[in-house]
Amino acid sequence: MYDALFRAQLDELKADGNYRHFAELERHRGQFPAATHHGAQREVTIWCSNDYLGMGQHPAVLQAMHSALDTCGAGSGGTRNISGTTHEHVLLEAELADLHGKQAALLFTSGYVSNWASLGTLGARIPGLMILSDALNHASMIEGIRHSKAERIIWKHNDLADLERHLAALPLDRPKLIAFESVYSMDGDIAPIAEICDLAKRYNAMTYLDEVHAVGLYGPRGGGIAEREGLMRRIDVIQGTLGKAYGVTGGYIAASATLCDVIRSFASGFIFTTALPPAVAAGARAAVAHLKRSDLERAAQRRAVASVREALDRIGVPHLPNPSHIIPLMVGCPQKCRYIADRLLAEHAIYIQPINYPTVPRGTERLRITPSPVHSAEDIRRLALGLEALWAECQLARRPIAAQ
Repeated sequence: MYDALFRAQLDELKADGNYRHFAELERHRGQFPAATHHGAQREVTIWCSNDYLGMGQHPAVLQAMHSALDTCGAGSGGTRNISGTTHEHVLLEAELADLHGKQAALLFTSGYVSNWASLGTLGARIPGLMILSDALNHASMIEGIRHSKAERIIWKHNDLADLERHLAALPLDRPKLIAFESVYSMDGDIAPIAEICDLAKRYNAMTYLDEVHAVGLYGPRGGGIAEREGLMRRIDVIQGTLGKAYGVTGGYIAASATLCDVIRSFASGFIFTTALPPAVAAGARAAVAHLKRSDLERAAQRRAVASVREALDRIGVPHLPNPSHIIPLMVGCPQKCRYIADRLLAEHAIYIQPINYPTVPRGTERLRITPSPVHSAEDIRRLALGLEALWAECQLARRPIAAQ
């Protein structure tokens, strides 16, 4: 009975074009963005990775992980409370606190867990807290806010007037927290952080900023958009990930020592889970430290993003304009989105995962391209050729061809 119910739900998902197919990939050290696609049994070029700077292949990161593995062994051995706080965890938290100019930082097993646990705990521990959440916040933030059982208001995405309208309607002395992101991962737009901080000060609210798609990528030391704009000191909680630009895995918050201690002491998502392996913490620390010193990777990525956008303009394939490193190609149909992705893989050895509902609203299905410093001019040329042919075949809207 239950299997029949499950099959019916999966069949409906497939009929809508929203069934998710996993690509079985094998990355090769030193060759990213190339990988072996075991389903297609061929070498492919990855164009949708969140390893934005290729740090998952960086020699300093790999050496740090090998060294920690040889020194400490494989696992952490327990939760952070029960034998799982290793020297590497403490060093990484200090590195992250320094990155964001905060008193302390706290590690989690993923960025999802860090948002869920931190927002859930803050909402539960601050009596009468009203959480004002941007309408396009990540699922991890939404789930954390729901878990907290705190009252919440959803304000229109990046709409300062709507945010102020809601803030002004609340008593000035009521506890409030504004939760938002810096770079929004699906459209690539960026929040007006300074103006949100101004409103927070005016209406006596805390600020919680998710920088997962910005840490490592923006700012002179990779501290994110808030660092680039000189705003880190105005943010109460900065949340980030180690699984994107830093190339490893894990999540964290950086804040005051007292706030981090409250999360450490009360967040079930922190207390009751096994700590990251020390080798992972060591690799993350090496990546953070390297990107504090080096701007080479960020500069090369900016050039790659500009080159891809120029190539798309030359062939008339429309892409959402935004000031970030994320290039969304809007398709608007789940079946066509899946078809283009499959054909790119089969005929051009290009892997881009289609982004369909529920990750994005129905009618906004897209291909999300993330150029990196290690994509070559030839990679970009092949991408443009494949997209040009498939865009024409699927009769999708095009822009006027840019002047040659």
